[in-house]
Amino acid sequence: MSETHPDVYIQAFNLFGIVVAFYIALLQGWKLLRGIRSYILAGWWRTNLKKYGSWAVVTGATDGIGKAYARELAKRGLDVVLISRTLEKLKRVAAEIEQEFGCKTKIIQADYTRGSEMYQSIVDNLKGMEIGILVNNVGMSGSFHPTRFLAFPNIDKVIMDTINCNMLSVVEMTRIVLPQMVERKKGLVINLSSEVGNRPYPMSLIYSSSKGFVDFFSRGLHAEYKSFGITVQCVMPLFVSTDMTHNLGTNIFVKSASDYARDALNTVGYTNRTSGCLSHALQSYAVALLLPDAVLEFVLSLKIIADFFDKIQKKDEKNKKKK
Repeated sequence: MSETHPDVYIQAFNLFGIVVAFYIALLQGWKLLRGIRSYILAGWWRTNLKKYGSWAVVTGATDGIGKAYARELAKRGLDVVLISRTLEKLKRVAAEIEQEFGCKTKIIQADYTRGSEMYQSIVDNLKGMEIGILVNNVGMSGSFHPTRFLAFPNIDKVIMDTINCNMLSVVEMTRIVLPQMVERKKGLVINLSSEVGNRPYPMSLIYSSSKGFVDFFSRGLHAEYKSFGITVQCVMPLFVSTDMTHNLGTNIFVKSASDYARDALNTVGYTNRTSGCLSHALQSYAVALLLPDAVLEFVLSLKIIADFFDKIQKKDEKNKKKK
């Protein structure tokens, strides 16, 4: 029996290497093309959001990203239902939006940390409305500082409030609004997750896990209802300058809430899972590439990271006192 010449094995390995390199190049090229389409071209060819219906519902609509979404939706011609906890803020934001954009608004006061008991009031208030867009934005972080699971003060309350506010709100609001979207065979559900929902983030575990749930729920819901004309988009931002992030200064990495909401809405119709803007998409790609789980766990455990967040919080508190 003749022996196989070693060159045959070398050629086979070379061929395998070429195939793998071609596959990786093809995959990365496809990602690049999708990114250009979603984050650059989408800015010129925006989806007409009014096609989904006349009203948009935004939860957590009086501050930060939620308020920015409400304003941007009004700017694009939709009437807006604002849902939030503080009545005075609701009235003020509604008046601002009506005056600036000439649209109709409706306000609903609701505390999402209260659990399932408060949703009947929302059902009653939304009855008979043509709701084309639902933005599930309301959420809480528990702590801005990197914090171990058992180190939270009053951990029982943090757990239940996070589940109710970050997870139950998404499911219940979808349950309320989705049936009339299905009946009309069109609708858009936007669920605000987070970059930390992509994988477990130690020292931010409760928040990270809740945002992972939002991501999974969104992807599954889109698969179930896309044949009914429903689009479900999961938005996964990194740092945005809001009260939750202690009003970080904006730069190429940190977006203002208004800029972020505008860019994120531009991606509707182009992608169902998005970082929201080009800057955050590039950061997400870099984090996934350069920080595998073991490295990420080590970095997040460093004291310098905790000191960094502490410095941001103290600076924000100092600025607020000056005002």
